[in-house]
Amino acid sequence: MLALIAGTGALPPALVACLPARPLICAMAGFAPALTPDVTFRIEHLGSFLANLKARGVDEVCMAGAVRRPDIDQTKIDAATLPLVPRIASAIAKGDDGALREIIGIFEEAGLAVRAAHQIAPGLLPDAGVPTKTIITDQTRDDAALAEQIIAQMGAADAGQACLVRGGHVLAREDQSGTDAMIAKFAPVDAKQAELFKAPKPTQDRRADLPVIGPDTARNAAAAGLAGIVIEAGGVMVLDQPKVLATLDAAGLFLWVRPKGGA
Repeated sequence: MLALIAGTGALPPALVACLPARPLICAMAGFAPALTPDVTFRIEHLGSFLANLKARGVDEVCMAGAVRRPDIDQTKIDAATLPLVPRIASAIAKGDDGALREIIGIFEEAGLAVRAAHQIAPGLLPDAGVPTKTIITDQTRDDAALAEQIIAQMGAADAGQACLVRGGHVLAREDQSGTDAMIAKFAPVDAKQAELFKAPKPTQDRRADLPVIGPDTARNAAAAGLAGIVIEAGGVMVLDQPKVLATLDAAGLFLWVRPKGGA
């Protein structure tokens, strides 16, 4: 039985829509998803939550959606969670990738297999190529090669999965505020004809926090006057692909699902 630990954003509903049967929907208190959760838990009760999953017959979990690292209220920690407190505190103190690895380890040690969103819904990963009417140029290829290097540098610092590039120059790097905020900061003049490049961190655990784009990303890119979007093939999920492509085509933008290293 699968449990979906759902955060905020469009990914959890899109994921559920792809599945043949509704999973057990779980949510951490304070981060209500766009779904009705069957179980809501506090980080201070993580041990009890894991036991509850096992008692319900859950043997697989998938983490999808955005969740910020929560504060821990020491007065609310229950007995089942007390042995996990040092590891939870260590996870919260780490960067995003390190925190996710620690939490994944806790789930696995409880006997729960952790599966990636794209593993249970592989259709969210588009095939490599340019599915839009607008094609890419040599400048697109050059800028994408630069952006790939930038993402590698950002990944080494666990600091984002997207950037804006144009004409051999980096205009912006994603921070904790996210991709849409990065685009909005430069719209509508400063980012004109730039490309958005998005890819996973080179060494991240892809079972959680794989990058996502969707219709909102396409609309924001068009509103900012971008030339198009480049995503790493096999490394970025696309929600509602028909709507994304229709939005980009209507605005004359390209989408390049680019194999890592270029092709």
